[in-house]
Amino acid sequence: MTASSGPIYLQIADELRQNIEAAVYAVGEKLPTEAELSDRFSVNRHTIRRAIELLRQEGLVRVDRGRGMFVAAVPVTLSIGTRVRYNETLRAQGLKPEMKTLRIAEMPADKPVAERLEVELGEPVVLFERLSFADTVPMSVASSYFPVSLMPAIAHHCQQYQSISKMLSQEYGFDHIRRSTRISARVVQSRDARLLTVPLNSPILLTESVNVNQMKQVIEYGVSRFRSDRMELVLENEV
Repeated sequence: MTASSGPIYLQIADELRQNIEAAVYAVGEKLPTEAELSDRFSVNRHTIRRAIELLRQEGLVRVDRGRGMFVAAVPVTLSIGTRVRYNETLRAQGLKPEMKTLRIAEMPADKPVAERLEVELGEPVVLFERLSFADTVPMSVASSYFPVSLMPAIAHHCQQYQSISKMLSQEYGFDHIRRSTRISARVVQSRDARLLTVPLNSPILLTESVNVNQMKQVIEYGVSRFRSDRMELVLENEV
């Protein structure tokens, strides 16, 4: 530890920060335990906790209860604007978007889905559920509901495309326009925790979106669960 007149915990935080910036500890790598850091710096655990908390507030470190301390990744920024352009947003940040289909199923619309799609209760809809990645890192689990009456053969087309916007454009001539989005914080459910590789009880960001085409017809109701440690949602006003 370098000589400094500042408090010990600040000196420890400075050294760990330098280690992270120099890639001694890589993004996603687990840091030494509190006990190991206490031995290394010859201080008590309370001092180590103060140093780690400072780094956590700076966004350099994340603490997963029961798993330990990890070097945090720079969050991916997803803009919530009028246009739905998930893949383009990732590519603009130098990331490779990928998608894994989890489920495609036709079902009768229940009350919440029917209300959001503006269809009759029990009308056929298709659920398209997928796991999205950025550079092989799982980022979100998304469930999209489409009205079959407006988009025949939608279940078949969902199997062919990695981009919903591209599918809607090429198969139906529809633009993909966001009419409304609601954002909330939730605790991850067990299935999503496994898919997103996050601990149980971790916070996630949940969005509920209603999307329309250029004729203002509702074409999609979407519910997405994002990793809060890797994704940052930004609301944008487009002019």
